[in-house]
Amino acid sequence: MGGLLGELGKKLAERWLLLVLPGALYLAVAAIAVILGRRHALDLPLLADHLTAWAASPGATRAGGQVVLLGAVLAAAAGVGLAAQALNSGAERLILAADWRTWRTPLRQLAAAGVQSRRTQWVTAHRDYHRLYDQAEQARQAGTPPGEEQRTERHAAYEKIIRISLEPPDRPTWSGDRIHAAAARLDRDLNVDLPTLWPHLPDSARTEITTARAALARATAMGGWAVLYLPLTWWWWPAALITALLATIAWQRTRTTAEGYALLLEAATRLHLKGLAENLGIDPADKTPAALGQTLTHQLHTQPPPPPAEERQTPLPRPNPSPPTASLPPEPASPRP
Repeated sequence: MGGLLGELGKKLAERWLLLVLPGALYLAVAAIAVILGRRHALDLPLLADHLTAWAASPGATRAGGQVVLLGAVLAAAAGVGLAAQALNSGAERLILAADWRTWRTPLRQLAAAGVQSRRTQWVTAHRDYHRLYDQAEQARQAGTPPGEEQRTERHAAYEKIIRISLEPPDRPTWSGDRIHAAAARLDRDLNVDLPTLWPHLPDSARTEITTARAALARATAMGGWAVLYLPLTWWWWPAALITALLATIAWQRTRTTAEGYALLLEAATRLHLKGLAENLGIDPADKTPAALGQTLTHQLHTQPPPPPAEERQTPLPRPNPSPPTASLPPEPASPRP
């Protein structure tokens, strides 16, 4: 019991530090912004004079005043940290945009316009790449393989597709589309519904996926702090540099962690598909990968509850005292175009 309480206390202390330290740094920057303002934004001697005068004040030299001041700073830092966490959740929702179709009208319209623009660019880039690819194939069949310049052009066209999205865009951001691409590929190749399947993967795979997801959340959190620092630019223009730096770091780290998270989701699902089937008593030997994925999705999917009795068109059947029969086998996988 003591070890459990000690571990719990350690985790609470870590969370408290992660909450208070960034908030204390924000308060320090906000104090500098108020003291220096726009006209004296880089006047370090003026800042030193204000800090010296504050340190010599009676409230800062007495023990009681120091305790009260420390408590006020910690409370304010914690409040700033909580506000940042709220902004972080909003930033993550905007960046990943998994549920953009449920957003309210202005944001939903902007997201739809972004998706349409990205999809138009992707279709154009995809068409250009396949045109170059078909030309290369025709040249090979004619006995004149394409030269280095043609290969470079074709590779550049493929990289242009990747910069937009791996699959036809479905979300307004690259990071959101990268995660969606993993689910789209698994559905197309294996008939697997990723949200249904991944919670049933082995513990080691789920731990790695959860860790990668936490890293993605920390990366998007930088965007929330960037939003929080933005109002300080009204009083102190160097805060704009801090905001731009945080936004740039958030953008780069979010793309990197979203790429790793999506790769891990797809790889773990493909690698553990047969093992999951065997754990559920399904023989994967006589099934194609697509049929196996459809069987697993069908077995692991939870059906919604039936409607209430008063809403049914037909009366409920009488309860059958005999034991229930086995559920019907899933339908075979339909061929995909």
